[in-house]
Amino acid sequence: MTEMHASAQPFTVAAGGLTIAGDRWGEGGTTLLLLHGGGQTRHSWDRTAAALAGRGHTVLTLDARGHGDTAWAADGSYALGDFVGDLLAVLGTLDGPPPVLIGASLGGITSLCAVGENPGIASALVLVDVVVDVEPKGIDRVTEFLSAHTDGFADLEEVADAVAAYNPARKRARNLEGLKKNVRQRADGRWYWHWDPAFIRGDDRGEARIQDKDRLGAAAARVTVPTLIVRGGKSDVVSDEGVQKMLQRVPQAEVADVSGAGHMVAGDDNQVFAAAIEDFLDRHEL
Repeated sequence: MTEMHASAQPFTVAAGGLTIAGDRWGEGGTTLLLLHGGGQTRHSWDRTAAALAGRGHTVLTLDARGHGDTAWAADGSYALGDFVGDLLAVLGTLDGPPPVLIGASLGGITSLCAVGENPGIASALVLVDVVVDVEPKGIDRVTEFLSAHTDGFADLEEVADAVAAYNPARKRARNLEGLKKNVRQRADGRWYWHWDPAFIRGDDRGEARIQDKDRLGAAAARVTVPTLIVRGGKSDVVSDEGVQKMLQRVPQAEVADVSGAGHMVAGDDNQVFAAAIEDFLDRHEL
C-alpha cells in the first residue's frame, strides 16, 4: 500500500467525570486505538500512529487519566477499573465496527482487562510487552524511575539524562524540544513529568492496584479475538516464562519478538514494531 502523509487532529471525550484528550490520525480502513504506558503520554505513539495511518488506517491515540493533556483525577483514583471505565466510555463514542486495541504496559493491561470482561468491544488485541505474569524486578525498576523525579528537573538536559539512565540501550535524545511533550515547566522554573504523582502512590487507589493479577488472569482466559503479544527482546518486565504462561491463558495469541527493544518497545524499535502490527492486521484481514 502506498503510504500517505498523516497528521494528528486533536479531540476530547468525556469519561468518568474527566475530559480525555486524544489525537486522530488518518481516515478510513480499520480503526486502531493506541493506549500508552504509565508515565507516558499519547505522543509516545506519534511515529507509530503516523506510520499506520499512512497505510490507510484510522488511528486514535489517547492520554490516560492523569497523563498528558487528560485531566487528573481529583480523588486520586488510578486503579485498574478506573482506566478500564475510561476506555469503555471512549469506545462507546465510536461508530463502525469494533476497533483493534493496541496497548503498551498500562495501556495493554487496560485493554486486556476491558476485552476479556466485555466481549465484542474489539476486533483484535495487541499487547506491547504485556503479560499477566510479569517480572517483579522489572516492574520495580519502572516504578522507581517514575517515583525518583517527583521534585522535577532543573532543565531539559537533566530530563534527557534521566531517560538515558533508565534505558541506556536507546540513544540519548539530541533534540531536547521533543521532551517537552512529556514534561511541563512550572512557575518555579523546574520541569516536571506531565502526569499526576498520585498515580504511583502505594495505596489502593494508586499504581499498586493496577497490577491486579487475579482480575487480569480471569480476563485473559476470556479473550477470544485475535491477539498479538509484541515482546521487547531486552525487556526486564516480560520473560520467556511469562510469555509461555500467557499463551496458556490466551491459546490463540501470537508472539512477535522485537529483539532490539526493551519494555518501551514502540519507542525503542519503532519501524520493526509498526511492521509487526501491520503484518498481524494483514494476516487477519483487519
